[in-house]
Amino acid sequence: MIKFFVRSLLAIVLLGAAAALYLLFWPVPIDPAPWNAPKAPALEGPLAVNDALASVSLLGEGVGSGPEDIAVDFEGRIYGGLLDGRLIRWDKDAKNPETVADTGGRPLGLHVDSDGRLILCVVGKGILALEADGTLSTLTTGTKDYTLHFPDDLDAAADGTIYFSDASSKFDHTNYALDFLEHRPNGKFFSYDPKTGETTLLADNLYFANGIAVDPRQEFVLINETSKYRILRYWLTPEKRGQIDVFVDNLPGFPDGVSAGSREIFWVAIASPRDQALDALLAQPFTRKVVARLPKFLQPRPQRYGIVLGINREGEIVHNLQDPGGKFAPITSVQEANGNLYLGSLTEPCFGKLPRPEEPR
Repeated sequence: MIKFFVRSLLAIVLLGAAAALYLLFWPVPIDPAPWNAPKAPALEGPLAVNDALASVSLLGEGVGSGPEDIAVDFEGRIYGGLLDGRLIRWDKDAKNPETVADTGGRPLGLHVDSDGRLILCVVGKGILALEADGTLSTLTTGTKDYTLHFPDDLDAAADGTIYFSDASSKFDHTNYALDFLEHRPNGKFFSYDPKTGETTLLADNLYFANGIAVDPRQEFVLINETSKYRILRYWLTPEKRGQIDVFVDNLPGFPDGVSAGSREIFWVAIASPRDQALDALLAQPFTRKVVARLPKFLQPRPQRYGIVLGINREGEIVHNLQDPGGKFAPITSVQEANGNLYLGSLTEPCFGKLPRPEEPR
């Protein structure tokens, strides 16, 4: 009995030592950089907690999961790209779904351009276009020096130029959380000129470059830096062209998609609120290596909480739509069309729809 007890105790000690060695020294795919996150803004004043999103209608169920972005064409038909790679189109009443294409990758950002053509970001494929005959054509896979790794979102300017993000040059869409844990500027921002077929790198060293929106006045492009809780502004005007500044800083959560709506409002999807534990971890690179070695179910997880913000051209929050209950979450995109807001999600088996709120008096 004593021998059995000693052997069992020794086995426990050895297993504990092995676990400790694994957590402390086993190689990990991240090279964390320290960052002192600003204190998260309180959910009060223009960010006061409310339940405006609790009335969202859930549509398109029973087809598949993960319509990360939603696009609405000139006929009111609704598009979403699913986790399994299919591009689905519903009628204007969100019924009669049909598979219009199998992308062969993971479709993310979608946009209907001024010609009515759907263009889309597809991880593993690049920037594609849905042609009139239903086929997919490849517009670009990157530059001569760089192949797109994680094309995330896009928008088109009035002159046809397509602006798009590559969220991370190191991690793919299945491991995006590792990019947050590493917290290095692995993201890039590009343009594609359909007249010349040229793809140009406009900016790199971005912290998870995500949502893209072209200003309706064609003066700038917004770029969401998800892991820095902020939105950048890339200028298009002749006197400032190519300059980048901060449009909105220290948001209350992780900004994902952004789109231009009516009345000069930009709609921003906040995928999840800020996490105090994660913010604290960002200042501790070694601890983040330990966290990266943990099983995924033990790593920090996003809170199920719905937030959509409406921001004017001055960077002021003028619409604050929330749902602490998370009826539809995470919200990864917002698209305004025909008096409604359409909400996409990276993981939900449906998309959301609610009336566009009136402007505050």
